Amino acid sequence: MSRRLVAPLVGIVAFLAMWEAVVRLGDVRPFVLRAPSRIVAYLADHFGDYASAAWVTAQHALIGSAIGLLVALIIGSAMAASTFAEQAAQPVLTLLQVTPFVAYIASVVLWLGSGTRPAVFIVALVSMPAFAFATVDGMRGADPAARELLASVDASRWEVLWRLRLPSAIPSLFTTARYNVGLALIASYLVEGGNFANQGLGAIGKRMAALNEGDGLWGAIFAMAILGTIALLLLSLLQRLVMGWHVSQRARST
Repeated sequence: MSRRLVAPLVGIVAFLAMWEAVVRLGDVRPFVLRAPSRIVAYLADHFGDYASAAWVTAQHALIGSAIGLLVALIIGSAMAASTFAEQAAQPVLTLLQVTPFVAYIASVVLWLGSGTRPAVFIVALVSMPAFAFATVDGMRGADPAARELLASVDASRWEVLWRLRLPSAIPSLFTTARYNVGLALIASYLVEGGNFANQGLGAIGKRMAALNEGDGLWGAIFAMAILGTIALLLLSLLQRLVMGWHVSQRARST
């Protein structure tokens, strides 16, 4: 097993061992903090329920993030091409980014109804601004020499966008995607807890909190952490496949 895989495992095991020791040696009461071993045992006993709920949460986060990315590419391309468009869109994107989305979850649920739609909508809405800003930064950072070369052969705006500006934005988009993974999962969890559909990890977490079931609530938290870790690992693999040409990926392989 390579050191790249061993090091994260060692870190996670050490963290959980320290957590376990604090709970057991410190005689921490169960309603304050559960021991990891107890949470893992609970998850093992209810694996099917949590696995199916995690799959629902993953779909909400993935579909919403994909929609947010597509909208952000359109908006970001316009912002990168026009200073006026950037000045007009930037305040709106900033407002969307800094407004606490928890405050309007109930309104979105009343508007779109319960189930998948409000979760996907909120995820797309909260993930889009960061993707848009990353698109602008990446496209504006395109190699000047490459731009001059394309201009010398009378390349159209579409060719410049497709062959130069969009590839230049990919590294910053992947960096932003790492941040948006956590944001998308949190948004999915919170909407699922308030959309009356009884689907996803958020619904389990809300139900367990209402019943004062600490093991079930911590099980949902652990499941969210596992889901986020898997998402980040898959994102890293996708980045290697898509960005094999980039210097950052070539440096990793050496």
